[in-house]
Amino acid sequence: MMRPTLLSLCLLLGACAQPPLRGTGDLGLVIERASASVQIIETSGMTELGRIDGLGDLSHASAVFSRDQRYAYIFGRDGGLTKVDLLRQRVEKRIIQGGNSIGGAISQDGRLIAVSNYQPGGVKVFDAQTLAQLADIPATPLAGGKRSRVVGLVDAPGQRFVFSLFDTGEIWSADFSQSNTPQITRFRGIGEQPYDALITADGRYYMAGLFGEDGMAQLDLWHPEHGVKRVLADYGRGQAKLPVYKMPHLEGWAVADNQAFVPAVGHHQVLVMDARSWQQTAAIDVAGQPIFVTARPDGRQLWVNFAYPDNDRVQVIDTETHKVVADLRPGPGVLHMEFTGRGEQLWLSVRDGEQVQVWDPYRMTLLKTLPALSPSGIFFSSRAQKMGY
Repeated sequence: MMRPTLLSLCLLLGACAQPPLRGTGDLGLVIERASASVQIIETSGMTELGRIDGLGDLSHASAVFSRDQRYAYIFGRDGGLTKVDLLRQRVEKRIIQGGNSIGGAISQDGRLIAVSNYQPGGVKVFDAQTLAQLADIPATPLAGGKRSRVVGLVDAPGQRFVFSLFDTGEIWSADFSQSNTPQITRFRGIGEQPYDALITADGRYYMAGLFGEDGMAQLDLWHPEHGVKRVLADYGRGQAKLPVYKMPHLEGWAVADNQAFVPAVGHHQVLVMDARSWQQTAAIDVAGQPIFVTARPDGRQLWVNFAYPDNDRVQVIDTETHKVVADLRPGPGVLHMEFTGRGEQLWLSVRDGEQVQVWDPYRMTLLKTLPALSPSGIFFSSRAQKMGY
């Protein structure tokens, strides 16, 4: 009988030490804001795979994914940019690129990572593999030596990033298609205090919500020469706004049956626009001030969560009838919702309940609950194949 060689034993032991072979398509992250950690989760079995600690201030953290869906890039509020390997469940690299950051984006070809900064105001762009800085785009100067805060950063077709300047009322487009030195196009006077933005799924329209006045600013990226126009300029006209406890987020907006649905600022409403004319057609009354208006991937339902004091509720709206068809009470502090790529599950974070819940959005039943440390954002790797996510 032949004895195993030393080489074969080493190979056998090495194989035993390796994690099970798997793909990345059903993986994701749960931000645990209070503990500077993230959970790596998988949706097929609805389980936690691991936890990564030491990621800094995650109070407004977001994430994007590499095009192969293996790596997540996490943007922390403290200016941290962290590259995480989802398969090895470890930090690949972490840098502090600014003093106060508010999200980021990955370029169309997956080569560039852009980060929007409050401090210093502007956008910095990094190599997705090494996190080496490739470009610095300072925002418009303000009195006193500071620069405008940057919000609403998205990726756009043609290897572009588009973003808004909160303090100076501008939209900028940075074109990286020719080199790592971008061509900047500036649109000024677009409205007062753009606070967040979105890009339509086809990459044509960039829409910036305005906090300082009613309406949204729209830039047609097919025809930037036409400039920025105002949509929803008359919503809430003559009505007093309520105190805003938390700003709406526009990323999860919905387009269904040629209708666009967006959260209203300072009102208990979801606004409906004709997605061809961009004129308001309806306003849907809801339980509180909406934060996320998240569409099921088939477009038939909207799931809406709310600012305090109604942040224990989630309402479900039928996009065809505009009726609220369910009023759910998942628990205290519902912060974020995320559908799986094909929409068979909805994951939501219940911060004050220290848990993440998985729902069947068709039967509106709770499937599973996972423990989590003050969870906030939930991000699935399927975002890698979506524009503006």
